[in-house]
Amino acid sequence: MTAQLQPQHKIHIVEDDATVAGLLHGELTRYGFGVTLATRLRDIAAEVEEVQPDLILLDINLPYYDGFYWCRQIRRSLKVPIIFISARDSEMDKVYALENGGDDYITKPFHPDVLLAKIRALLRRAYGEYAQALRIDPLHAGDSIAVGTLRLHLDKAVVAYGEREEPLTKTELQLLFQLLKADGQIVSRQALLEALWDDVHFVDDNTLTVNVTRLRRKLSGLGLDGAVLTVRGLGYRLDVDAVSSARPPAPHVNPPSRRAGGEGASQGGEAPSANPPAANAPSRRAGGGTARADGGAGTP
Repeated sequence: MTAQLQPQHKIHIVEDDATVAGLLHGELTRYGFGVTLATRLRDIAAEVEEVQPDLILLDINLPYYDGFYWCRQIRRSLKVPIIFISARDSEMDKVYALENGGDDYITKPFHPDVLLAKIRALLRRAYGEYAQALRIDPLHAGDSIAVGTLRLHLDKAVVAYGEREEPLTKTELQLLFQLLKADGQIVSRQALLEALWDDVHFVDDNTLTVNVTRLRRKLSGLGLDGAVLTVRGLGYRLDVDAVSSARPPAPHVNPPSRRAGGEGASQGGEAPSANPPAANAPSRRAGGGTARADGGAGTP
């Protein structure tokens, strides 16, 4: 039950507004969660590694680098659920949040009950009854499920095809699991919404579309273009025949380089650049907006 889950989980709040952070801390503590506040806003990812939270509430407008940047850094090593909290209400901000590794998005101002519902849903899916149901599903042997040479490692949240692997977020993991479990049959959008998000009333239908796009991109990176098919008006299905018959691409091997005069490359390989590119530092616009840290256009 939810009351049993709450005291066991620690939530890390990354918010530079002390008033908002204090309100969140008080509300979550009142419901029995362990709560920590980010203090090292120059090195958020390293602090998260030390704290090892069960869930992160992440603001977008932060000093030094924005929340999108820090979400990507955290995702390099952790699968912890991340909810973006922001005053930005544009659809593109929500898309950026999900595409950069976030699991959910809530716009300020919000009702505390809505935030609590989202937190509880993610904790259940990541650590509670729904996560346990996934682990004991009889359709997979051990901690993986496979179609042809495509294998989904549930224990590591990784999809492998041949010798290539791609890490998955918890949402992508559940999405691919549902498609694999259907064995080529159509899975309706409503069924996917209910499987991926327990409180579907608080989930924008576009969120599913964004996650399907992200999963397709990762499968394409493995050499499986078009593996997830859209069945207009019905939902999605995995092209099992194409996946089973496809051959994984051979691993790329770089040929040895040659120096002028025909000598082989040096033992250490290609020398690193003497002037590595500098990290893109965020800039401040008039009005306090934060530029995207990955060098893209300034975030509105």
